[in-house]
Amino acid sequence: MSAGLVLPTHERWFVDSAPADWSFFLRPLPLTLTALVVVVTLVWRRLALRLDRPELPVLRRVGDLAPWVPRLLGIHLGVALLALAASGSFVAPSLDDLDGVVGKALLLLEAALGVWLITGWQQRSAAALALVLGPLMAIFTGPMALLESANLAAVAAFLVIAPAGADRHGAVAVPAVQLRWALLVLRVGVGVALIALAFTEKFTNPTMARETLAHFPALNVFSLVGLHVPTDVFIVVAGSIELLFGLLVISGALPQVAVLVAMVPFNATLVLFGQTELVGHLPVYGVFLALLAYGSNPATAAAVRWLPSRADLVVPAHRPATAVVPD
Repeated sequence: MSAGLVLPTHERWFVDSAPADWSFFLRPLPLTLTALVVVVTLVWRRLALRLDRPELPVLRRVGDLAPWVPRLLGIHLGVALLALAASGSFVAPSLDDLDGVVGKALLLLEAALGVWLITGWQQRSAAALALVLGPLMAIFTGPMALLESANLAAVAAFLVIAPAGADRHGAVAVPAVQLRWALLVLRVGVGVALIALAFTEKFTNPTMARETLAHFPALNVFSLVGLHVPTDVFIVVAGSIELLFGLLVISGALPQVAVLVAMVPFNATLVLFGQTELVGHLPVYGVFLALLAYGSNPATAAAVRWLPSRADLVVPAHRPATAVVPD
């Protein structure tokens, strides 16, 4: 597995973007691997539904962190925003050229929200304001920014639905229904971001991927072990694995295994990209912690893989009160 392109490296943080080229994706190899990824995801989830407990009992103690997950997520998001503001970046490392009064005001807002989230006070309100940062970023960089900030938005949305408690250092027993929806929003946000990156930076943007490999040849671990894999084939494989992880996160199936595997490339890229990679992915690390903690707790494991049925999406009709006629 590649240490960067396979999953977490956000190429727009390090090289310039390039126009989309859908003809690259429509070749036989990308289409075949995409179909295979979808089949693997469906089989993965099918197997997961046969388990009525966490798949790795050895991680049971990690599940004890579940009551503090909202507080920890708030800290991850707050530190990320504060670090981005300190480095002159707004929401994502790629937007680091804001000048003038407006630019300084946005960075100050970002830093203030970061400090607010770290304190844990009125966490829901702070998270709701953090959701606005993505659309503000889009004003300067276009709609693509909404995808780039999806990880941040996913964490903020979770905290709006299931904020930390007001005592016991933020511990909270989130009601089952509330937790299911909060985790669904979290998974979908991060999963969509990964899927979008698979397409916008690999499947439909091979030029950017080739440039990234040219600048950072160590990303291609096949060449490091003496295997020659054509660059375009490696790009397709990398995009397919990124797509797979995005779909697995959305499915919520076997979260302990999925998170532990995903953490390998996410941590490996820190060797090449250092602080930029660490700061940009802090919200993702928080998401992995949330999925691992809830997925390791027998009481909440089922909520991690929950997907709404049609009945869950139907708003109950209002029943008028029955009049009582006196005798």
